[in-house]
Amino acid sequence: MSTFIKNQNWRYATKKFDATKKISTEDLSLLKEAIRLSSSSYGLQPYKVLIVENPELRLQLQQAAWGQSQVVDASHLIIFANETNFGEEGINNYFQNVSETREVPVESMKGYMDFMKSAITSLPEEARNNWTAKQTYLALGNLLNAAAELKIDVTPMEGFAPDKVNEILGLEALGLNASVMASIGYRHEEDATQHYKKVRKSNNELFITL
Repeated sequence: MSTFIKNQNWRYATKKFDATKKISTEDLSLLKEAIRLSSSSYGLQPYKVLIVENPELRLQLQQAAWGQSQVVDASHLIIFANETNFGEEGINNYFQNVSETREVPVESMKGYMDFMKSAITSLPEEARNNWTAKQTYLALGNLLNAAAELKIDVTPMEGFAPDKVNEILGLEALGLNASVMASIGYRHEEDATQHYKKVRKSNNELFITL
């Protein structure tokens, strides 16, 4: 844990990446596994994760992100896209996966499946979309923590136009919506932000013990 806290103090939202440095295939695989193992509500993982390497595509996405250099200079750009209008099909797919993974019949889980369907499908579509979008932030958190352990820099990004990103990547046709992005790579030595002291609330300001 002492290493974890040390690495949390090391990490920051990188403003300038070194475009000459690339994440190794091995480290990228570790980051993908950290994202895959992330917690999510009911374990449903109602999202897809796009890893954008194509330079031309990233130039287009940069325009949808108000010209931010991290989009094109980082080693990789990761886009977390939540599933829209999530419902029975996604739940059925989840329980089929449970059945195959744990070697139990789907029928044995019918009670829990029906409960889940009732709880989720009864929500208005907008509420379901907001809920699936929130799940992407849990996966983003796992990425941030795993990357810090590997001394890989990450910049979480909400500063972009989702509609434009959706259009560029054709996400709407896939039932997806760009929720949050993250540039990953290595900080440039000229990025002055890395030398700033980390600013956070004190324990007294942040925590309430009841």
